[in-house]
Amino acid sequence: MLNNKEFDLWADGYDRTVQLSEDGNEYPFAGYKSVLNTIYNIVHKKEKVKVLDIGFGTGILTKKLYDDGYEIYEIDFSERMIEIAKEKMPLAKLFQYDFSKGLPKELEDVKFDYIISTYAMHHLEDKDKIKFVNKLDKHLSNNGEIIIGDVAFEKRELLEQCKIRSGDYWDDEEIYIVFDELKKSFPKNNIAFISISHCAGIIQYKRLL
Repeated sequence: MLNNKEFDLWADGYDRTVQLSEDGNEYPFAGYKSVLNTIYNIVHKKEKVKVLDIGFGTGILTKKLYDDGYEIYEIDFSERMIEIAKEKMPLAKLFQYDFSKGLPKELEDVKFDYIISTYAMHHLEDKDKIKFVNKLDKHLSNNGEIIIGDVAFEKRELLEQCKIRSGDYWDDEEIYIVFDELKKSFPKNNIAFISISHCAGIIQYKRLL
């Protein structure tokens, strides 16, 4: 796992690093743009609602939503990432915070129509992912959704195939989502998986009244 300082050092070249991996259809960012586009299209079904982005990086996805008039809140633990995002979205509400500890106190009573996260949840252990989603549920408005895009697999065997294919590039310190295993901790009617590439997927969690 990268620490705060390493993320700061990576921030300026982050978008380029992602592009190289995606263009080659290689782990870990194969399908990256499709992940962002899919999440964007899901959010865009509702007009100008309140969105929280967790681990937003340089804000590629939320910049588009920001430009469309959505109310944007963002959390990231890298000061440099926040600086880059602030230049792009001066009116967004940005918080430097370690989301593994939950949400900052400033957001304790805030409800969101969408809580999104891209390529950040793999830093949490599976049990902590489950706890975090349950915590986030309390911050959803009626019919709100949590949308997680990441290196993710529908079944364990697909993860193992990707690991073999990736060879020395595979990161054993990151904990990727295996949907068949994660979904057992949630009611089956409010969580779904969208496969994007051989190493990318989207978890869509809907709050049901």
